[in-house]
Amino acid sequence: MTRHPKKLDFPVSQVRRYLEPGPIVLVSSAWQGKTDVMTLGWQTVMEFSPSLVGLMISAGNHSFELIRQSRECVINLPTTALTDIVVGVGNTSGADIDKFAHFGLAAEPASEVGAPLIAECHACFECRLHDDALVDTYNFFIFEVVKAHVAPSPKHPETLHYLGGGEFMVSGKIISRRSQFRPEML
Repeated sequence: MTRHPKKLDFPVSQVRRYLEPGPIVLVSSAWQGKTDVMTLGWQTVMEFSPSLVGLMISAGNHSFELIRQSRECVINLPTTALTDIVVGVGNTSGADIDKFAHFGLAAEPASEVGAPLIAECHACFECRLHDDALVDTYNFFIFEVVKAHVAPSPKHPETLHYLGGGEFMVSGKIISRRSQFRPEML
């Protein structure tokens, strides 16, 4: 039997508290000798093969032009161990400080793109711009992941999901319904 919880009117400007698409990531970039890292919560998987990921990057963000000009970035997946760094990176501008140095992040060379990997992150996904048709209108970049680096353990890291208002939700318990899926849907 399905429960029907009572629903109240809710401000549409706050629906992100329920619909954020995925974990907070740190996006690193490089262009003409300058590097930056930004905190980002607006990304979405768009396709499996090729592996396409959409990122909404505000034009007011210092990383925007580095990414637009270089046409590449690295999507780095932090865990809850980096919560304070995630917040700090998001509250500062790379126009004012070197965020790698300021926050003690180790920049490692990527193998396919010029932007650095962040060594402290659980996973790093090297990306090249696949489609920029929505950048001028919506600041929405579509990237192809061209190389993925993932720590083998833990299999399900604790990641941060931003709810707005300075609050995060931590990824929770894993439940499996694998046996209920058609094989081609896994």
